[in-house]
Amino acid sequence: MVNLIMIFSPQSKVWIYQSSRQFTLSEAEEIQGKLNAFTAQWKAHGHQLNAKAELPYRFFIVLIVDQDAASATGCSIDASVRVIKDIENTYGVDLFNRFNMAYKIDGEVFVNSKEDFETLITIKKITPETIVFNNLVQTLAEYEQKWEIAIADSWHSSIFAEQLNA
Repeated sequence: MVNLIMIFSPQSKVWIYQSSRQFTLSEAEEIQGKLNAFTAQWKAHGHQLNAKAELPYRFFIVLIVDQDAASATGCSIDASVRVIKDIENTYGVDLFNRFNMAYKIDGEVFVNSKEDFETLITIKKITPETIVFNNLVQTLAEYEQKWEIAIADSWHSSIFAEQLNA
């Protein structure tokens, strides 16, 4: 059974995994296929989850679950983490390093270590207006409105305040 139209509540739960590198087109197609197969059978306590997966910019894996239908639980979340870990191992990427910083310059996405990101701020390649990715968003509404945000308006500004204000 294929659900052609999925409408998700703005309060749908979101998980974002950021890759240490951009997936190639063929990798992204394969990964999307794996994620589609997973979300089509993803269940919590025997209830089918209304879920979908996206790969924005080929740098991120975004899982979305509309919890109005059924909520993701510990076991179902563990199942999703196993899928992400499998992708990580298969494609030789790091999807769990929270110290990698993603940002956009001239519409292109980059990922750097925290140290390199800090250096880019110091040399003014990254400014308070630079768009960063707030992977801490938790709902679909936050994902749509606060995921891509100027560093000055994000949590990044408090971590890198000294460099941004220098």
